[in-house]
Amino acid sequence: MAKASARHILVPTEEDCIALKNRIEGGEDFAEVAKQHSKCPSGKQGGGLGEFRPGQMVKEFDEVVFSGEVGKVLGPVKTQFGYHLIEITNRTD
Repeated sequence: MAKASARHILVPTEEDCIALKNRIEGGEDFAEVAKQHSKCPSGKQGGGLGEFRPGQMVKEFDEVVFSGEVGKVLGPVKTQFGYHLIEITNRTD
C-alpha cells in the first residue's frame, strides 16, 4: 500500500500562501518559514507530518501528496482548514 511523508505550511489566505511559496522558491528554508508562519501545530517542527497512507488526510491534501512531484513545493492547496503549501519528502507505491 502507498505511503508518503510530507511537510506543509497552513495559512488562512491564498495570498499568504503564494507569498510564502515565492519566498521558499527564492531560497528561504521551508522549515523556517513553516515555524514562523504556519497556523498548524506541525509548524513548530518545520511543518513535518510524518508518514501516512492514502485516506488519512483530507481529500484535497491526499490528492496532491499521492500524485504530485516529490521534493517540489506544491500549492496553494485549499482545504477546509485554509491554504497549504505542501512538500512531499518521500513516497512509495
